Amino acid sequence: MLHLLGALAGETLSFAFKASREYRVWIVERPGANLPAPALAQLKQDCETVVRTCLAGQSLDYGLFAEDGMAWERSVITLVTRIADDTPIAFNAMPQLDVIRGGARETVLHLGLVMVDPAERSGGLSWILYGLTCFALFLRQGMRPLWVSSVTQVPAVVGMVAETFSQVFPGQAGTPQSFTHRHLAHQIMRHHRHAFGVGEDAGYDADRQVITDAYTGGSDNLKKGLDIAAKHRREVYNAFCARELDYVRGDDVLQIGKIDLAAGQRFLARSVPRSALPQLGVQAAMVLIGAVLAPLIQWLDSARPYNRLRPRA
Repeated sequence: MLHLLGALAGETLSFAFKASREYRVWIVERPGANLPAPALAQLKQDCETVVRTCLAGQSLDYGLFAEDGMAWERSVITLVTRIADDTPIAFNAMPQLDVIRGGARETVLHLGLVMVDPAERSGGLSWILYGLTCFALFLRQGMRPLWVSSVTQVPAVVGMVAETFSQVFPGQAGTPQSFTHRHLAHQIMRHHRHAFGVGEDAGYDADRQVITDAYTGGSDNLKKGLDIAAKHRREVYNAFCARELDYVRGDDVLQIGKIDLAAGQRFLARSVPRSALPQLGVQAAMVLIGAVLAPLIQWLDSARPYNRLRPRA
């Protein structure tokens, strides 16, 4: 039993499951540092396949697809594959951005690049690509709040972030900009522009958390006009983007929020299809065992070393 729990208590997240009869999901943390070379090469190829499908044969040159390849060592990748023909149809790449908060080092999970095969965009994948990885990492760190960020000009994404996470600024009604919002956003813009393809020449309005002329750092192919950007079902988010962003210039909004217990409950209640709850429950239990129960049992075993603790003679 101890050996099994110890295997689940790794420092990085990696698990796969069937989200439905149509789709298989694989979430892997920092694959560039943790996967063997053949598996990493296949993952890169699968993600590139999705990009070419979405961009009509074009490619990207930032984030995962930058020449240095370093993003693979600091990101969490969620890959969705169609079971029928084993074809990759969607992925999300979430960089883990190093920041300082309260004098201590921690990471902000950036919601990152999401690409979905146009033929599969009505397949109900948003709960997997946006919320599932955040929820899994939240469980892995013992349900301590996890700060997240998002850079987008798409009203549907702005609304999704505002309705999924807690204490989101800007875009969430009733949430003012706090010192933490401003401080984290400042660090992200100062040190991590490369993670979301924003060039050093892009401007930044700190009061509104709006990036001006954002599409000059490798993300040029993702620039959209308001008329073609996906709209949210609630008009308030569409109006917010129309009011705050200049789509001709190419502006983005930088949202900061967090996943906490309340956000986790909303995710389970509103986003996860009931048919997926049993599978998700099993995976969540395994992650919690690895994050909480396994270290406790290992610590109680006086016959084995645990970090700085030594076995009793």
